[in-house]
Parts: sequence; C-alpha cells; structure tokens
Amino acid sequence: MPVMSEPLSLDTPAAPAGVQKPLPPEVEFILSALEAGEYPGTQRRGTRRSRYRVAASLTLFSDNPQAPPWTLYVRDVNANGYGFVTRHRLRLGYGGILTITDPHGRTTRIDCTLLRCREAAAGWFEGSMYFNRDQAVFDPEVLKALS
Repeated sequence: MPVMSEPLSLDTPAAPAGVQKPLPPEVEFILSALEAGEYPGTQRRGTRRSRYRVAASLTLFSDNPQAPPWTLYVRDVNANGYGFVTRHRLRLGYGGILTITDPHGRTTRIDCTLLRCREAAAGWFEGSMYFNRDQAVFDPEVLKALS
C-alpha cells in the first residue's frame, strides 16, 4: 500500500503503486497507540476496514476558498469510509472533498462527510468520514488482492 508523508496536490503525480514513503514518526506513534488500545473481537462497525496508511488532504465545502486543505493521516479504510488522525479539530457533519492516493498509486478526489472527530491525545484528533458514494477500490477484498 502506498504511504505518503506530505499533503497531496493534484499537480503532483502520485507515487507508483508499491512505493512507500514513511509517515512522520509522531503520526506512526499515534496510530500505533490507537491500534494498541483496541480490544480484539470488539467491533461496532457493520463492515470491517483494512489498515491503510497514507497522508491525505481534505477541503471542506465550508472552508474559505483561499484556505489551505486540512492534512489527514488515514489509518484504515473500506468502500464506505475511512478513519484518520489529524492535528485539527474538524466540525461534525461537514462535507468536503478528500484527496487521497488509491491502492493503485493514483491521486483521486472523493466527496465525503465528517462523521466523528474527537481528541485522541494532546494536540491530536481521531475521526472518521464516510464516502458519499461507495469506493470499490478501497474494499477490503480488493486491498487484500493488491497486497
């Protein structure tokens, strides 16, 4: 799976599939701590997510047009949505466009809506967004076949 450490830009080609750039160490630490805190066998989601570590950017429809996009670090994904961590407290219920590298190494833009964003550690927030339309490329079975 691709792992990127910088916000994405549509002007910059995505890394080829299989090329991995490490996330910042602080992000890896936060993601590892969240994973360690999960209880095995406890799953509230209706569908499972696959681990997927990339940096992504989010532009909310409510943002000022000149505002830079928010940087998110994706932790897991499925065809319906994704979990992430960020340095920013985002407002619930807001919609926007996620720019993310898909499993094939292509930069893609997806309409999504913020479902949850809560403080996970000092200065870090974890949350989830759902895709406004299913994204088959992030289905766990598709990701499993690509790995």
